[in-house]
Amino acid sequence: MAKIIAISNQKGGVGKTTTAINLAASLAANDLRVLLIDCDPQGNSTTGLGIEKGTEKPTFYEALIHQVPLSEVIVKTDCEGLSLAPADKNLVAANLELVQDPRREYRLMNALAPLKDRFDYILIDCPPALDLLTLNALVAADSVLVPIQCEFFALEGISQLIDTIDKIREAFARPLKLEGILLTMYDDRTNLARQVADDLKEFFENEVFTTVIPRSIRLAEAPSYGKPILMYDPRSKGAESYIRLAKEILENEQRNRQATQSVG
Repeated sequence: MAKIIAISNQKGGVGKTTTAINLAASLAANDLRVLLIDCDPQGNSTTGLGIEKGTEKPTFYEALIHQVPLSEVIVKTDCEGLSLAPADKNLVAANLELVQDPRREYRLMNALAPLKDRFDYILIDCPPALDLLTLNALVAADSVLVPIQCEFFALEGISQLIDTIDKIREAFARPLKLEGILLTMYDDRTNLARQVADDLKEFFENEVFTTVIPRSIRLAEAPSYGKPILMYDPRSKGAESYIRLAKEILENEQRNRQATQSVG
């Protein structure tokens, strides 16, 4: 049964898609079956994994709006074990087209239901907005991973997202968990980055991942070649960081499972 993780932050430019692509690839490198859903109309996860847009093959838009089975949308990537539900510009219209549906928030959850046994992890790359696409992702997800750039407004943005997560738990009776807060584009040479990291750890304690993602030119270059960093430059600091992040998530999952079993 797949674990579904939404990667979300309503603020853009925080390394959300970079994290979606590279965490998915790093989990797949652990011999896991991984599906990445590109839920962002910009389609950056699609481009970043080398999948061509504008073909006649159905995309995530058709799955969400016209209820084409997701199995007909999914494509394999060059990364062993990693599949993708690609996005294109049509997804821009989804927010408007979903408004009239009384069960609009459950479209993605329903689309994923038949696939849960086919994958170990399903990651959802959310758009940088708290819109109906993001709402669909959060209602479908088991947990939320929040990438945060170490800058002045970081704490302000995350408090809004935490409020949204709380409202979704209440409104939809979903046990939505916080998978963790991930510090991205981290430069330990700056006082601001260290200060923001300290503030986040003080406020959220164990919910901040031990792994941090460094500011890296190689990480920024990889998507233009249509490759995750593991394939583009496997010895880079960026690749090492995402491998560590995948390992930390898997260890946390195992620890939670053992704790649940011991309580039961």
